[in-house]
Amino acid sequence: MSNIQPNVTGRAAYSIAEVMVQCGLGRDSIYKAINTGQLPARKLGRRTIVLASDLESFLKALPLMGDAA
Repeated sequence: MSNIQPNVTGRAAYSIAEVMVQCGLGRDSIYKAINTGQLPARKLGRRTIVLASDLESFLKALPLMGDAA
């Protein structure tokens, strides 16, 4: 058994459509992040899923606005 823990919503993974709702990004932006390796995704048959922990890490890694670079 793995150590995957569900997040506060109780979900361990999300579909692409659910990821879009969770972070307010479009389908193209999500797939671009997946294809560039910024957002890890997994396949289950034809379905693409994103672990809640990977989505959280992706969002936390985005640059902060207003910070001096």
